[in-house]
Amino acid sequence: MSSAPSYRLALPLRASLNYNSIRIMSTNAAGLRSEESRALKERSMQSHEEPVITALKEMYSCSPKASTFNIYASDAVFHDPVGIAKGPKSIRAQFVGVSQIFPRAEIPKLRILESPPNVMSNTILIDQDVSYYRNPKSSPTKTLNSLLTITLDSDNQIKSHTEEWNHQKTISKDDGFLGMINEERKKLTANLTEVFVGKN
Repeated sequence: MSSAPSYRLALPLRASLNYNSIRIMSTNAAGLRSEESRALKERSMQSHEEPVITALKEMYSCSPKASTFNIYASDAVFHDPVGIAKGPKSIRAQFVGVSQIFPRAEIPKLRILESPPNVMSNTILIDQDVSYYRNPKSSPTKTLNSLLTITLDSDNQIKSHTEEWNHQKTISKDDGFLGMINEERKKLTANLTEVFVGKN
């Protein structure tokens, strides 16, 4: 097994750590508090959203295909609590890295949520649970709940993909000095992942 660094390789393990020291308790990417986004009702998938949902399921079940990341626009940005990746190639590296460490992942819950009035019409909100397995025959190593905020462009490709664990915002460069430092760290780890994993 490669020892290449990857910010997403250990995310189910790192998620159990206390991130309160780097979390700003405010609104998430949907512009809501965590309890508000959790309370949103489920809605049916629209036809133009089907390729997006299919790709997300492939990525989060650790079974991405060569065509999976075609759903991203060339300037797409992926942002989660421990990394920022820009462009389909870099985003692909993050998710391929996970599949190299966790041979099995399941999505026991995936709800497409009704968007509140403050959310743009080209945005998809998803509440999901993902269970990651280091040993595919054992119990899950970690199950993560997260809010996915997906913004589409005019071609219905993903332009922005934000993952927030437990629907809670994590800091960015807009949150002062600590946020700036944390965002630069996340960019660095994502770039390292692309170097070591993205070429495979």
